[in-house]
Amino acid sequence: MNINTAPKVMSHGSHGVTPGYMSGFGNSFETEALPGALPIGRNSPQNCAYGLYAEQLSGSPFTAPRGTNERSWLYRIRPSVKHSGRFTKVDAKYWRTAPCTEYDMPIAQLRWDPLPMPKEEQTFLQSVYTMTTAGDANTQAGMAAHIYLITKSMVDQNFYNADGELMFVPQDGNIHLVTEFGIIDIEPGEIAVIPRGVKFRVEIPGGPARGYLCENYGGAFTLPERGPIGANCLANSRDFLTPVAAYEDKETPTELYVKWGGSLFVTRLPYSPIDVVAWHGNYAPYKYDLRTFSPIGAIGFDHPDPSIFTVLTSPSETAGTANIDFVIFPERWMVAENTFRPPWYHMNIMSEFMGLLYGAYDAKPHGFVPGGISLHNMMLPHGPDREAFDHASNGELKPVKLTGTMAFMFETRFPQRVTQFAATTSALQDDYADCWQGLERRFDPSKP
Repeated sequence: MNINTAPKVMSHGSHGVTPGYMSGFGNSFETEALPGALPIGRNSPQNCAYGLYAEQLSGSPFTAPRGTNERSWLYRIRPSVKHSGRFTKVDAKYWRTAPCTEYDMPIAQLRWDPLPMPKEEQTFLQSVYTMTTAGDANTQAGMAAHIYLITKSMVDQNFYNADGELMFVPQDGNIHLVTEFGIIDIEPGEIAVIPRGVKFRVEIPGGPARGYLCENYGGAFTLPERGPIGANCLANSRDFLTPVAAYEDKETPTELYVKWGGSLFVTRLPYSPIDVVAWHGNYAPYKYDLRTFSPIGAIGFDHPDPSIFTVLTSPSETAGTANIDFVIFPERWMVAENTFRPPWYHMNIMSEFMGLLYGAYDAKPHGFVPGGISLHNMMLPHGPDREAFDHASNGELKPVKLTGTMAFMFETRFPQRVTQFAATTSALQDDYADCWQGLERRFDPSKP
């Protein structure tokens, strides 16, 4: 196998970036792994350098407004039509796609322990366990929330998802993403987003890996508007990294898997489809270190809405109503005076799938552990448990820094349907709702 990476980055403003990446969010990048492979001043010359084929990958309709128009030009050894042999439908195992109504579960607040790492060998495609689905992939609206439990690297296998873009959120173990745009390495505390239609494979150089996976059927993740916050803080554009060009010139039998319409298909090729020698455009995979998120919060009193912790948002056709918000709860200071500092009790029209990467979550000190999950669906009440309530109500309100913690939330406007696997796994905590049993009546009209 011959893996070739770019000898230089053909992009302005990338000085000081970790080798192999270009800095910025939504930029129009250009990069080449062989000198002169990228055409200058045109997209589709009569003859490409090195005998390459020009191909456009569009992530939006051709006529989308400039601000949301996504496309990249790829210069590859073979066009993708040569990657489309006879497809055969194969078992997707526990991967489910919305709409999925295979299990009729009574409404409830739900929580799961971490799923144990399996003893058998399974690659990424065999290791995806869908927990919830929402919306309808066929109408390009909604999402699915999965757990991955990878014990084996993909070898001579590649994959792309036609149903939506994928956000990887590692919780335990590093993953190595070999994409047709370049190579991305992520560890717990980082995320990677692979756009719809981009070919890639998942390798685990350091051993088994567990994490969360968000499948976004709707509008591509983008940075949220900051409004009165202004030009800085939250997730800053410069901290997003897109890989430089890298390609494989590999003439050995390879399997290409495609998820399309909720089903998984495979075709067999005599060569690797990871063969993009150069590319330019704004439709590409990227990574982000959640620890570079600059949080803002209350410096007087009251607890602001958790939307101030939004890293990325998938917009819907309704302004201000997200298809998905990706929200994190990182290390931060809490200084609000005369204030109940944890998130308040609430019912929400959005549904919240929550995970914990490391540390403890302040509103649930027990039962919600790294690798675990909670689901608070739309219009189901939730909030701090008894222990967290007592601590927040009686503790000294001095400045406190939450350290060594990173929780996140996939929040969507759609109700999240629990899959049969999620509803029947032994990891489901039958007694989760008991955490609120101790919240007894405190009302006394004689004591204002």
